[in-house]
Amino acid sequence: MNWFINLEPEDQEFIKEFVLASGSLKQLAKNYRVSYPTVRLRVDKLIGQIKLSDQNKDSFEVSIMQMVVDKQLEFDVAKKIIEKYEDSKNE
Repeated sequence: MNWFINLEPEDQEFIKEFVLASGSLKQLAKNYRVSYPTVRLRVDKLIGQIKLSDQNKDSFEVSIMQMVVDKQLEFDVAKKIIEKYEDSKNE
């Protein structure tokens, strides 16, 4: 789930709203007061970002995020661990 961490906060909020709207793009358009095609474009952009992120996933990062899913680790802590790990890979 590293893809979620890499999203901008407004994109994370958009995904939250998408889930709360039961996946209804029509409802999202209404909530955001924009047209359906505008919401569709944003969803398509997010899909592309997620696919790209999934292609680059690392087993360590996947393991850390699985610990979050299993409630063995807090999300904020996992995010910091992954950020430090990525920084160390780039050195």
